[in-house]
Parts: sequence; structure tokens; C-alpha cells
Amino acid sequence: MKVTLCVVTVVVLALLTAPLAAMAQPAGKVWRIGVLTGRQALESPESPRGASFRQGLRALGYVEGQNITIEWRSSGGQAERFPDLAAELVRLKVDVIVAGDNPAIAAAQQATSTIPIVMVLAMDPVRTGFVGSLAQPGGNITGLTVQGTDIQGKALQLL
Repeated sequence: MKVTLCVVTVVVLALLTAPLAAMAQPAGKVWRIGVLTGRQALESPESPRGASFRQGLRALGYVEGQNITIEWRSSGGQAERFPDLAAELVRLKVDVIVAGDNPAIAAAQQATSTIPIVMVLAMDPVRTGFVGSLAQPGGNITGLTVQGTDIQGKALQLL
């Protein structure tokens, strides 16, 4: 589980930093990252996953309070809160939204079509309409997916 968490953290951080590095912004800009979660994914800033997220950002030179600000929003396990939380992150003018799971991703997608959204662990993002295809996502959403349904047949064949 720890290895998976590290891999997820590295991939999310790479996805986060690529657009940030590519944008020509004045030196000294403080990037604003919005994190939208329920009970899984990054959970909270105090959780082990939240700490790993911040540690990974630090390893890439992004230090909270110096060149990034992280706006953590959690639904507390109540999916109906996601639309309001996503709208709040949009009002705060975050530079990127990191969305933990499908309900968070859907709320972020409804809230903005311009702010980049990074999916932490999406279930079937093509079928849910988050992306056009895995090869060419299009739009403002990118990130990681759990494609268990696509490989179940092959796993059964191997058994």
C-alpha cells in the first residue's frame, strides 16, 4: 500500500508541476492548489497521504507558505457537499484542483471548464465523461485512473 501511495504521489505531483512549470509566470508567484476530497485519496492535510503529498511537493521545490498555498476541502464523506466545495475553490481562483475520487471530480468538472483538474483515482473516466479518451483526454481534466474493469477479463484468463 505504501509503494502504491508513493507512486500515486509522484504521478500526481508530476501532473501538477508540468503545467505550472510550463506557464511563464513572474518570479515569486505563489501557486494556489485546491484539494477536493472525501474520505479517501488525500483525505486531509494531517493524514499520512496529505503529508506525503506535501512532502512530494517540497521535493520538487514547492514549499507551502513560500511558493504554494494549499486549499484543502473535504466533504467528510457527504458527497452532496462536493458541488459547494468545488465552487468555493473556483471562487478562490486556485491554479489547479486535485480531485480525489469520482464524486469530487464530477463536482470540479461542473464548477469549471478552465481550471486544470487532476484526478487522483478516477473510476472509468471515459464512461463517466470526465475525459474523451485515455489517449487524448481533451478538456481540462487529466490524472490517474483505476481501470479494473478493463483488465478483469485478462486476469480471469490468466487464472
